Amino acid sequence: MPLFAPLRMPFQRRMQTGAVLLWISGIIYTLGIFVFLCTFKALRPLIIIYLLWAFMLDRGPQRGARAVQWYRNWAGWKHFAQYFPMTLVKEGELDPSKNYIFGYHPHGIISLGAFCTFGTEGLHFSKRFPGIKPQLLTLHANFQIPLYREMVMAHGCASVSRASCEHILRSGEGCSVVIVVGGAQESLSTQPGTLNLTLKKRLGFCKLALVNGASLVPTLAFGENELYEVYTAKPKSLMYKIQQFTKRTMGFTMPVFNGRGVFNYEFGLLPRRKPVYIVVGKPIHVDKVENPTVEQMQKLQSIYIDEVLNIWERYKDKYAAGRKQELCIIE
Repeated sequence: MPLFAPLRMPFQRRMQTGAVLLWISGIIYTLGIFVFLCTFKALRPLIIIYLLWAFMLDRGPQRGARAVQWYRNWAGWKHFAQYFPMTLVKEGELDPSKNYIFGYHPHGIISLGAFCTFGTEGLHFSKRFPGIKPQLLTLHANFQIPLYREMVMAHGCASVSRASCEHILRSGEGCSVVIVVGGAQESLSTQPGTLNLTLKKRLGFCKLALVNGASLVPTLAFGENELYEVYTAKPKSLMYKIQQFTKRTMGFTMPVFNGRGVFNYEFGLLPRRKPVYIVVGKPIHVDKVENPTVEQMQKLQSIYIDEVLNIWERYKDKYAAGRKQELCIIE
């Protein structure tokens, strides 16, 4: 029998669940609103104009300039952070006159720690790191959905492309990007009690740092992989082949996962209430190199990986006491 949530629940917890549900179901209700608006004939000319502008003229996803500060500061995002709860751990100061590339690990299912930390003020990022303006990068596919794209951009998100990264990093002091380095491939390795990172073959973010002279900031989220139960497809199985095909053709894929529901604790799309600790490491200074060699990129990657491992060693017994294995860089 599934375990259902009690009818009587503190209002604070209801607010927390509502805030998480708002983000998790964003695609569903924004698409629903769009379809509903399309039923009104009087609005259709405006809808056509909006679609033409959004998909042919608007450069917002490549510019990352549409963050809505009152929305990022909305009190609901504090409830979002308290749902798990999430905690931001600061290891060092960041010079607001410089630009940074935050590397977030692990991807998890939908990178909820990255969203809360960098896409909202739920963890008071701007107060902890004054002058730093982070922009979370996400798949361009998220900007192909009417209305949802506006919601994503309101959080300060931009498309994860070289052009958008360079534009943001060159936009002024403190302008920074956040890259979930492991991407969709890493999500397939998500398992509670483990931390398997896809990092060995990732050199693009190192090249970006060298070309722009942007410091790298390793960021490790303890607990991100605990938020969902994940069913891992075995290599060469039909499900595994489907996931890899989806990744090749659409740019992303999703593992088979299960969380909890609004009224039950056994199944659903909501994440489980598990603590998440987002450790923002000390910056790795990077000198600008206009045409970096592969050797230079690999050297920087090695330094970066060492610092990720150091963060793990410093905090694993405190924030990952129930781990099944040590951090592993699998590919």
